[in-house]
Amino acid sequence: MTSYGKTDVGIERKVNQDTIYASDSRVGNLPNLYIVADGMGGELAGDYASAKCVATIVDGVQHSLETEPVRILEQVIQSANHLIYTESMMDPAKAGMGTTLVVATIIEDHLYVANVGDSRLYVAIATKLKQITKDHSVVAELVRTGEIDEDDARTDKRKHLITRAVGAKDTVSPDYFDVALKGGERILLCSDGLTNMVSDKEIFNILKSTDSLETRAVRLIELANIRGGDDNISVVVIE
Repeated sequence: MTSYGKTDVGIERKVNQDTIYASDSRVGNLPNLYIVADGMGGELAGDYASAKCVATIVDGVQHSLETEPVRILEQVIQSANHLIYTESMMDPAKAGMGTTLVVATIIEDHLYVANVGDSRLYVAIATKLKQITKDHSVVAELVRTGEIDEDDARTDKRKHLITRAVGAKDTVSPDYFDVALKGGERILLCSDGLTNMVSDKEIFNILKSTDSLETRAVRLIELANIRGGDDNISVVVIE
């Protein structure tokens, strides 16, 4: 298992509210750990929320006594939610802060994933790119109910409105996924700064290239910036 992660402030933003983490070696009872978080709630609060979320999850995994991966992820996500929500209620400067989250670990031939918000995880196989996570956003709900199509969703003004975030409420409900791997897959965790700018087809073509992991990650970010870079852009590429 090898990975490469990179985050970029983009063209339009002055502060990077994204935080990433990638470890190909053991973290606590997990053999590896990959995280992308995209903060919200004002420049400083969003930056703090994503960093706090990632740090809390990494520390929690390191010290968790659980052995089952989904239980570990559930435990640490709830802990991060409690800490961020509590701080947002106590400090007016952090009121309303929260963060999206996508976190993954690979154990033998299974990929375990949890997500909150609209940061995503994709798996690229030989012929297609599959989005594993489901966005928790207003626009995604409209697509799922058939009120708008996916092409309209890319330009809808409500695309930044998310319906779930870590720390936004006193409780959080992540989605969990267990994906069977056959070998040779390319995996991508990313924030919406990438997916709002770059199509799934373009992401697939870059992931399936023979370039190094670093080059593929850089190409994804460069393409998002070429298209306007209107948000922070974060990627973790795994193969």
